[in-house]
Amino acid sequence: MFTRTPAELQVLISNVDQAIYNHDQWYDALIATLICHLPYDEHDVHEESFRRCRFGQWLYGEGQRLLHDHASYASIESEHRRMHQLAARLLLTAAEGAPIGVQEYELFTSALKGLRLEASTLKSELEDLLSHVDPLTGVNGRTILLTVLRELHALVKRKVMPCSVVMMDLDHFKAINDTYGHQAGDRVLIAAARYVVEHLRPYDKIFRYGGEEFVLTLQNANSEAALGTVNHLREGLAKMPVHYNEMLIGVTASFGVAPLAPGDTVEQSLDHADQALYAAKSGGRNRAEIWKATVGPVGPTAP
Repeated sequence: MFTRTPAELQVLISNVDQAIYNHDQWYDALIATLICHLPYDEHDVHEESFRRCRFGQWLYGEGQRLLHDHASYASIESEHRRMHQLAARLLLTAAEGAPIGVQEYELFTSALKGLRLEASTLKSELEDLLSHVDPLTGVNGRTILLTVLRELHALVKRKVMPCSVVMMDLDHFKAINDTYGHQAGDRVLIAAARYVVEHLRPYDKIFRYGGEEFVLTLQNANSEAALGTVNHLREGLAKMPVHYNEMLIGVTASFGVAPLAPGDTVEQSLDHADQALYAAKSGGRNRAEIWKATVGPVGPTAP
């Protein structure tokens, strides 16, 4: 799952913007070389020319470090490599004084357009992500929760796959704030959110719902499968003390699981998960409950 803090996203957007500018500068120089019959840059005909341009230096350096887990990175890398290989052929053909064929040039422009589309789409996605991210934890904010739930609900109604929604609440969070201070509380929120992100499947999502509450969306998971996932998260969180000012702060969480049922609205499904969460907290916390329409919350799971 691709998750970054707002500060990291700002840096990424700035880096991508600069990389696009550097690419445009390289392209202008390439066209000048071809049209004006100038000597080509040796770097542009090297077998690893895609690593030697300034865009490539960023892509295989800082860009790889920050974007390796983003879905678009492999596509950008592939299009950039192909474009440079085709550009090298154009330069070598022109240097020999031979005419550049239409098909050869069109292959280059096709790769060029593909790279530019991938890079501009990446920048737009990062900007969109920044506008919806929770500024403290770096996970999704609640502003896009209903949109995502409705998209998943449509898949459920078309019988593509089952999906579940989960309410997660950190136990005794007020006591953490009162005992250790609000900065410690923030550290706990960040650590808990990061743990969940790192242990969810790439296509599952976590949203900060408010305060110490989070919502998880689990694809291709009925309530029983979702409960298994939730219990792994719950057990892992309980074993993960948070370090703060040479202190170790223990943290546990309670969970409520509900299906995204085709006959319910997404708001009703959220309410069902909230009811199950209430049952988990009432049952002693650090546990998970499943909501079922016929009998209400059932299936307590204790540590």
